[in-house]
Amino acid sequence: MGWKTRVNTALEGMTGYSVSRVRREVAPPPPAPQPPADVPRPPADPKLDRLVREPVFVLSPVRSGSTLLRVMLNSHSRIHAPHELHVRRLAVTLTTDPLRQAMETLGFSTSDIEHLLWDRMLHRELTGSGKQIIVDKTPSNVFAHRRLATCWPDARYIFLMRHPASIALSWHEADPLERPWEEAIQHTLRYMRYLTEARRRLDGLTLTYERVVADPEKEMRGVCAHLGIDYEPGMVRYGDHEHGEFVKGIGDWRDKIRTGRVQPGRPLPARDEVPEELREICAEWGYL
Repeated sequence: MGWKTRVNTALEGMTGYSVSRVRREVAPPPPAPQPPADVPRPPADPKLDRLVREPVFVLSPVRSGSTLLRVMLNSHSRIHAPHELHVRRLAVTLTTDPLRQAMETLGFSTSDIEHLLWDRMLHRELTGSGKQIIVDKTPSNVFAHRRLATCWPDARYIFLMRHPASIALSWHEADPLERPWEEAIQHTLRYMRYLTEARRRLDGLTLTYERVVADPEKEMRGVCAHLGIDYEPGMVRYGDHEHGEFVKGIGDWRDKIRTGRVQPGRPLPARDEVPEELREICAEWGYL
């Protein structure tokens, strides 16, 4: 027992108190300066500012079959459709006044630089694949469809829908404890509403999960026609091609997608099985 401990023990026995060193609290570091807010704008010179031409974005809610669509597209010899890229989350912070001044003098706002970064990431991914068309199917892109259209004015779009009640149920079933049924309804409904807005604002091809699994060849022929390329039969047999690991967080990871073959969809819910919160959008999407 050290002398400090013996002294404290004796002192505490006689007085009920002990001696301890006062620890100075270390102030937390100051927060990083926030970039100035700006309004995203199209590229000043598309030929100079963009490396990727006509990128394709699949806009869809979660649990709507976007991974299945991705791997069928990725099975085409000219299409590179990697796992979800989440490029819209890549952000730039201009940390000092001289840096901000330098970028402003060059004519770049913060969002301009972010757009250059997003484009470079897609370009690197596409170039590494040796293919000609890149497709990103990140479901959360529905929340940023205006920003994507601003970044790439020549972007092309595929809208993927599914019965809203089936979307909510699939999201709930993927993790029932963490995703209670009522929360699953509200969570997925948010995606659906943004997809509805995107379809109103942007031109694109609309698919439904139900039609894709019922007749994948017909639907893939339609996609290829939309993209201006020839259909390839191997698209439907996606299991014959390499698509990387199926990992939670950047795509579907469950058993059905791992089979390598298009599987039938679940039966559509009866009218009285559709939650009240989803009835309006079911009607708008043609499911009721």
